[in-house]
Amino acid sequence: MESIAVSRRGLSRARRWVIKIGSALLTNNGRGVNDEAISAWVTQMAGLRKGGVEVVLVSSGAVAAGMDRLGWRRRPESIHQLQAAAAVGQSHLVQVYEQAFGRFDIRSAQILLDHDDLSNRTRYLNARSTLRTLLSLGAVPIVNENDTVVTDEIRFGDNDTLAALVANLVEADALLILTDADGLFTEDPRDNPDAELIGEASALDARLLDMAGGSRSGLGRGGMTTKVRAAQLAARSGASTVIVGGAAEAVIERVCAGHSLGTLLLPEADPLAARKRWLAGQLQVRGSLVVDGGAEVALTEGGGSLLAVGVTAVEGRFRRGDLVSCRNSVGCEIARGLANYDSSDSGRILGQSSERFVDLLGYRDDDELIHRDNLILL
Repeated sequence: MESIAVSRRGLSRARRWVIKIGSALLTNNGRGVNDEAISAWVTQMAGLRKGGVEVVLVSSGAVAAGMDRLGWRRRPESIHQLQAAAAVGQSHLVQVYEQAFGRFDIRSAQILLDHDDLSNRTRYLNARSTLRTLLSLGAVPIVNENDTVVTDEIRFGDNDTLAALVANLVEADALLILTDADGLFTEDPRDNPDAELIGEASALDARLLDMAGGSRSGLGRGGMTTKVRAAQLAARSGASTVIVGGAAEAVIERVCAGHSLGTLLLPEADPLAARKRWLAGQLQVRGSLVVDGGAEVALTEGGGSLLAVGVTAVEGRFRRGDLVSCRNSVGCEIARGLANYDSSDSGRILGQSSERFVDLLGYRDDDELIHRDNLILL
């Protein structure tokens, strides 16, 4: 493993961050939305954007903000009361963010996700396309769990998990979790003042979960254990994770510049290798696309996406988001990837340029049948 200094310097090269801010920080431990802290964090995120770094913000705090506005001092147990609090708090929280980003002429966009959005492959690709489009437009997506309509009592369980899944969704280089603790310690520092801060470790180190403690507040659903598990999820897509105290001076700016704050949990593979390993080993092939010689060269030698104009046949039945095989004219499998169109629509547009998709299908989701980021060569 690299030294801490070398690993930390690597964070300064990250071009896409997912930043998660916890409830206790956002609501000043339940005493109302912390406008001053939000302004400071947004100022730092604006600095990242100015430097060409893309940011996706995963914000907790809707339920806690709603509790404050409703005058509730204890988190309710009823799912419907929690949903009501989230509905009241979410609109206020987003308004605070919008005003804060607006000072820097940065557009923000609210994205509410539930578990089905990320477990269903079609909705996964839809959410991914929306987020990537927002980033390309220079906007900062503000993501939260859709607490107002989700009825499962467990749901994601916490926004730490959601942040890790979003990091996978947008293929982030790094995940930053701002919390009310300085990082991960060898023991709970509340019980043992001699506990030591872990500066760096492998995210997949099994000992980390034993070291993780519980939540410091009654506002959120996640403790340090969920943050370690989030780091493990993020590591599967090759993202590094930093867990750090969000109240530290210029914390976002310093972490993203490679300063040694908090706990850095590292993946065991780079993002591209991790994603290709996932594509190769985790999904079942549902169908095939036969490609012509030009498309074969573009895929195998040019590192390009698979365009419909280079496809000569569609075999099998598959849905948008399914894993499909790419075969050349003599039947040899050359690649696999996630299809942007189902088998029926793929058959209608094979051999055609993307400009004809609307005429042939009535819509156009993507220009490619398989984007190169979702394709692995064999």
